[in-house]
Amino acid sequence: MNETSWMNDPSLSGIDPAKMQMLFSFLQQAQGKNQNELLPVLMAAASQSKNTKNAFQPSELEAIVAVLKAGKSPQEAEKIDRMWSLMKQFAGRR
Repeated sequence: MNETSWMNDPSLSGIDPAKMQMLFSFLQQAQGKNQNELLPVLMAAASQSKNTKNAFQPSELEAIVAVLKAGKSPQEAEKIDRMWSLMKQFAGRR
């Protein structure tokens, strides 16, 4: 699977294309960053999505995370879960 092919997964077809574009932009910014460098990018992306009409619904985020984890090794899936947990903790503070 190439870097963006997951965005064409049928389970994501109900997500507004503007939201998917915003997500793609975030992923480009996050590429190659370690966990410490990624946190400010995650915080900015969460803030940006909340401040627009394109805020992701919880069900949309869950679907995206599930697609991202598909076919990953247990270690990679765990890393995604940790990042998802951090994002949810940050969102809960706002």
